[in-house]
Amino acid sequence: MAAEEQQPSTTTKQQWDSTMSQSQFMERDTVLVLSDTDIVTGSSSKKTSHVFSPSQPRGILHRAFSVFLFDSSTSELLLQQRASTKITFPNVWTNTCCSHPLHGMEPGEVDGPEDVRDGTVMGVKNAAVRKLEQELGIPVGEVKVEEFKFLTRLHYWAADTVTHGGKSPWGEHEIDYVLFATIPSKDKITLKPHPDEVDDVKWVTQSQLLEMFDDENLLFSPWFRLITNRWMIGSGKKEEDQGWWDDLERTMNTDDFCDYETIHRFDPPSEHMGGGGDAGPMFDVAKEVNGTVVATAGDSSKKQGAYGKVKTHKESKVKQLLHVDEVWSAFTLLYLQPLKSNLESDNIKQTFNASDLAFCDDILCKVSRSFAAVIRQLPSEMLVDVLIFYLVLRALDTVEDDMTFFESNEEKVKVLLSFHKTALVDPKWTLMGCGEGDERRLLEEFPKCHSVYAALPEASRRVISDITFRMATGMAEFVDKDLGQGTVDVSQYNRYCHFVAGLVGEGLSRLFSVSGLEQPS
Repeated sequence: MAAEEQQPSTTTKQQWDSTMSQSQFMERDTVLVLSDTDIVTGSSSKKTSHVFSPSQPRGILHRAFSVFLFDSSTSELLLQQRASTKITFPNVWTNTCCSHPLHGMEPGEVDGPEDVRDGTVMGVKNAAVRKLEQELGIPVGEVKVEEFKFLTRLHYWAADTVTHGGKSPWGEHEIDYVLFATIPSKDKITLKPHPDEVDDVKWVTQSQLLEMFDDENLLFSPWFRLITNRWMIGSGKKEEDQGWWDDLERTMNTDDFCDYETIHRFDPPSEHMGGGGDAGPMFDVAKEVNGTVVATAGDSSKKQGAYGKVKTHKESKVKQLLHVDEVWSAFTLLYLQPLKSNLESDNIKQTFNASDLAFCDDILCKVSRSFAAVIRQLPSEMLVDVLIFYLVLRALDTVEDDMTFFESNEEKVKVLLSFHKTALVDPKWTLMGCGEGDERRLLEEFPKCHSVYAALPEASRRVISDITFRMATGMAEFVDKDLGQGTVDVSQYNRYCHFVAGLVGEGLSRLFSVSGLEQPS
């Protein structure tokens, strides 16, 4: 992780304040910002994440949940009509409860990849209990956390053009966790809807809901229509044709309908495209299933450097060329005054395996780019030392940042803490499948880096090994911490920055010292 990605925060675990207004919720609530692969990459206010504008045409992708509560004695579903005072999608009928897990809540509401893999997602379920009480007045305990059934996830977006017009500044862009729950009878539950959240509630059967869908005077949330049409109601009586609502006992008591691996991706119907950023279709591959457009994102595994699986920012060639000062600098660097690498020095050629060093130089340019040009200009006495120092820490950083490769955080911590004793000691050590792109290649072909590392002076190797161990120890300390809203306090922020940035400066100073270039005085 880069130190600049996190900011100090004095946030502590907080209880819910049901007296706050809609505007206060929008400003204060801190949602979980996500990568396309549902990895928590940061935080944003609820307000900012829902703004559709030219700079963020579909808002900011964040985590959400949708609760469907059923009366098991009648198979009726509880609907709510969102309050007319809601900022996004007011007046629409929708499923029982829809909202967001938040950073900084107690009990915690942040789930990691391992929670999704085993289907527990206690963070999302804790958030659901909180919002059922806040929106519908259902007391904590009437629908218990363990009674929720997590079924699957969907990635969708929709501009609120029906409410705010074609240039709507508001919309949704979420990876939504679908939760089912049943109660023995609707008479056994307390309903006291909060007027700032809910205008009306209604228990409906399948046929009654379909009649409501046909009523042109009624509005429905796009995510509710999507989930209902795609999964809720089946196409026939055969078991393989059943939907989730067709056999609630099967849905709640088996894993027949559970899909924890797939993130189903959907573009909205045409009436919900556009908005303040004129957003059009987002996904590359689409087909119709039960009248709903089902899509898959473009290559969602792309990484930007080693900092998590996120989309790489791109600008058109025309926009790039408009930055005249940058174009001129690039032209000068490439053609008028090209930089020359000191790797061609005789003492370097005589010391290191040419093929392995060529790999290290090539991979440096691919995983670093900006640092590579600087490192190549260093004096030959310490150039390779710093080059390998950078690659070793980049490899370590890739291990830390991959949120899906390891079965558990404990397994990741073991790899981090042993890195200086495995990758820097065993000439055949590799790690296959971790990271993406060039960072993955760095780990998978690490023996070539080890070859060059092993030929460094002993003093340089001691520095690199020591800094690697200390940085790995710090990374391991923060693996289990929720940093989405920043560190708990400034002292923790300083400690985190020391591990991921300060140690780099210390290592460079020590490498300079042992290189012999520093004057003894």
